[in-house]
Amino acid sequence: MAGAWTGAVPAAPSGPASVARVRGGRVAGERVHGVHVFRGLRYGADTTGRRFLPPRPEPAWRGIRGAIAFGSPAPQRGEGGPGSEDCLFLNIWTPALRDGAKRPILVYLHGGGYNTGAGSDPLYDGTRLSRRGDVVVVTLNHRLNAFGYLHLKELLGPDYASAGNAGQLDLVQALHWVRGHAEEFGGDPDNVTLFGQSGGGAKIATLMAMPAARGLFHRAWTMSGQQVTAAGPRAADGRARRLLDALGLRPSAAERLCTMPSDALLQALSVRDPSPVEDIALYLGPVMDGVSLPRHPFWPDAPPQSAHMPMVIGNTRDETRAFLAGDPSNHALDWASLPERLRAHQYVDLDPAVVIAGYRRLYPRSTPSDVFFAATTAGRSWRGALEQLEARARDGRGNTWAYQLDWYPRDLDPGGRMRAFHTLDIPLVFDNPGRPGSKAGVSAAAQRVADAMSTALLAFARNGDPRTGATAAWRPWSPPARDTMVFGDEPRLEADPRDGERRLYARAPFVQRGTL
Repeated sequence: MAGAWTGAVPAAPSGPASVARVRGGRVAGERVHGVHVFRGLRYGADTTGRRFLPPRPEPAWRGIRGAIAFGSPAPQRGEGGPGSEDCLFLNIWTPALRDGAKRPILVYLHGGGYNTGAGSDPLYDGTRLSRRGDVVVVTLNHRLNAFGYLHLKELLGPDYASAGNAGQLDLVQALHWVRGHAEEFGGDPDNVTLFGQSGGGAKIATLMAMPAARGLFHRAWTMSGQQVTAAGPRAADGRARRLLDALGLRPSAAERLCTMPSDALLQALSVRDPSPVEDIALYLGPVMDGVSLPRHPFWPDAPPQSAHMPMVIGNTRDETRAFLAGDPSNHALDWASLPERLRAHQYVDLDPAVVIAGYRRLYPRSTPSDVFFAATTAGRSWRGALEQLEARARDGRGNTWAYQLDWYPRDLDPGGRMRAFHTLDIPLVFDNPGRPGSKAGVSAAAQRVADAMSTALLAFARNGDPRTGATAAWRPWSPPARDTMVFGDEPRLEADPRDGERRLYARAPFVQRGTL
């Protein structure tokens, strides 16, 4: 992860710096390729000592605080960890300061589900996007996993009524900070676009149903990330008690969760989730707690509070190859072994025999492995995207667009093993195909797709409409046409792509992970 956190407050740069005034005091960033860059800006106080509680504003300071290093990510396991509970930081890229230009502001919410990630990933660098579109770009960190989404109302009482959505409340506080400082950083407080991939897209969908987020953003662009339903209080309480069991604690001792070492909490999260569908570690996400989230994000309808808001909902054609293509056996399936493998990896409860027969009819040249990757994609995140699109379309406002990324770097993936996998669109919308960590490559084809996707995002942020240049033919998504912009070697509009798969999976209800 870029910009590793050392625990120390950075000093101001010794050379020429970009200086801004924020509510806590003055900060000094730097100029990078003509863009003012501020990293590690506090938008909230250290959450240590207030674990699971709503965020508070950051304390003030004297003098000029350096803003050249990224702040700590939230506590987490894996390569992004261990992190720190002092994690409420954001980063800004802007062409100018205090010039009254009222530029569109694009706030990116990172992926990693609700479990891992940070706004400091090199792929999220906003320099090129800021320069290309004359916009302000923001990325941020917030509380994750148990620190941000552990429902504790039943165990610890009303003071912790919003603990299951603490991470979402961090995002609300960050958006208040962005609104309050928009003009200092050359942006427009009344033109804020949220965009995010995977878990970031799901967080956006959840914010669209949170009363506390009303009016803090004005457009939404989600990428392979949906939140149709949230956990109900019973399911969320059950997961909290499972975590207690993993820690060897009785419910009467639940208050110890508030003070135990953070690494002990992280280790306990490896306990198996109670899901009857998946064999995964404990899943924690937003909770329909009746307080901060009073309803499911996109069920039984799209949230009325954000119905007026333009929205783009996208996915990649081969999402699950990111998770499943690394297993060589998934590339060597036969028709006899496919049903059991499919049963283990599709969320929707359909008879694998029915699914396989449907795919063989739709795509008679497909191999068993082709069917496996296509069906697991259709039965997982893509289905959630369709649910949100259908819900938005029922409002009849014509302000929702759909895209699908079909392109993949054939120079890097000549055998088509990975294809258009989950996360491939991140460096493309950021216009960062050549950044460290990108798997899009640096070919002319990769840059052409990045040009099309990033330009569409910028047009959407400026006007609430992604139609421009190569995407001028894009039409809003609505049945029966279900027009979708397919980003291939060249963008093209298709009516209801994969309509056969859509009809096949519509036979079973969609239930979001963690709901039950």
